[in-house]
Amino acid sequence: MDKELQTEDQCNNVSLRSSLRERIVDTAFDAFVSQGIKCVTMDEIANILGISKRTLYEVFADKETLLVDCILKFKKEADTYAKTVYDESVDVLEVLLKCYLYSIEKFHRTNKKFFEDLKKYPKAHEVLRKHQHQDNENAVVFFTKGVEQGLFRNDVNFAIVNLLAHEQVNMLMNSEVFKAYPFLEVYESIMLTYIRGISTSKGIRRLDDFILEYRHLMQTDR
Repeated sequence: MDKELQTEDQCNNVSLRSSLRERIVDTAFDAFVSQGIKCVTMDEIANILGISKRTLYEVFADKETLLVDCILKFKKEADTYAKTVYDESVDVLEVLLKCYLYSIEKFHRTNKKFFEDLKKYPKAHEVLRKHQHQDNENAVVFFTKGVEQGLFRNDVNFAIVNLLAHEQVNMLMNSEVFKAYPFLEVYESIMLTYIRGISTSKGIRRLDDFILEYRHLMQTDR
């Protein structure tokens, strides 16, 4: 009986610790994207959660370890969304455009400082880069499907083009362009130009319809 109680207590402790870890990651991620990473301290995160700094450091050894978990959480959520959309959409262009809207929604509440600060945390930045590399490999299969559906051109090296799109966004984050214009405007210009460049005439017509609807929604929200 005592062993059963002990096992139950251990299970409860594991569950509570897991729940606390999730709360910490959620709270920290919201703070990082809204304020930037560098200016958010572990003390502030502990205060928001109503826990001691000691408790926080028992779960996460330092801020960069916490940041890595935040990035992994964001990536998992994005992958889950993409899979759901893929299963429900009629073709890959619909998937691509819905994922674009998803990213716009996420980036809309993201402070520029988040991206500027990220490169100052090498472990977290490397995790993000590794996932981008994996995404690039998966994208080749995805875009090949779009070629079969008559939406994307068959004379494009999608591995190179997709990599260039990622690198262009990364480069602009560290340039005067990123400082001079709103991030969403820069991101939109890159992504919509990128999609248009790889699309057939059929794909471009679909894209133009999407842009008209998207612009209308943006005007309505203002």
